[in-house]
Amino acid sequence: MLTVEGLRSRYGRIEVLHGIDLEVGSGEIVTVVGANGAGKTTLLRCLSGIQPVSSGSIVFRGESLNSVPAYRRPARGLAQSPEGRQIFTNLSVEENLRLGAFLFSDDKVERDMEEAFVMFPVLREKRNLAAGGLSGGQQQMLAIARALMARPSCLLLDEPSMGLAPILVAQIFEVVKGLRALNVTVLLVEQNAFGALSIADRGYVMETGRITMSGPAKDLIADERIREAYLGI
Repeated sequence: MLTVEGLRSRYGRIEVLHGIDLEVGSGEIVTVVGANGAGKTTLLRCLSGIQPVSSGSIVFRGESLNSVPAYRRPARGLAQSPEGRQIFTNLSVEENLRLGAFLFSDDKVERDMEEAFVMFPVLREKRNLAAGGLSGGQQQMLAIARALMARPSCLLLDEPSMGLAPILVAQIFEVVKGLRALNVTVLLVEQNAFGALSIADRGYVMETGRITMSGPAKDLIADERIREAYLGI
C-alpha cells in the first residue's frame, strides 16, 4: 500500500532524514520505533505532506504523493493522528469529529460517528463538552477517532501512548489492533517499543534519521540489541 524509497528531508541546511526505505502492506500494522529525536515524527510529517521532502519517493496505492499537497492526501486515503493530539480544544467533541469528516456530506457521517462512539464510549458521554476539558487519554481517543472520520485506508499514528497511564496505553493499543477488522492499515510511530512491537506485524528501528534494523515484530522483540536498547530487558 505504501512504499518509501530514499526519503530525505531537512530543516534549513540540516538534514534529518538520511535516505529512509520502508514498506507497509495492505492490512498490516507496521511500527517505527526509536528514541526521541530519531526522526520518526518528521517521517510521518513527510508522508502527510506537512514536511517538505528533499529527495526520494513516496508511493501510496500505486500513485506518487511527492507532488500532492497535504490537504489533498486525506482524499487519497491517508490520514494522521498527530503527536500531541492537536485537537481543537474550544470546540466540542462532536465538532472535532465532524471536522475529521470534512471530506464528506453524506449520511454515512452519522454512521461513522456512531462507530467512533462504539470504539470510544467515553466520547459519546462527552460529545457536547469542550474537547479541552477531556483528560489526556480521552483527548488521544478523540484524536484517533477524528482521523478515522476521514475514512482512511492507511492511518498514520504518531506517539499515541505518549504521556498516558499504563492502563490507558493498553486500551489505546487494543484499539489499534482492532483497526484490522475495519480494514484500516496502520503505520505506528512509537517510543514505547515493546507495546508497539507487541501489536505490529513488522517493525523498523530508526536511529538519527536512518533505519538501522527491520523485520517481523516478533523477531525484533527477541533481538538482544533491541531488548537492551529499547525494551529495558
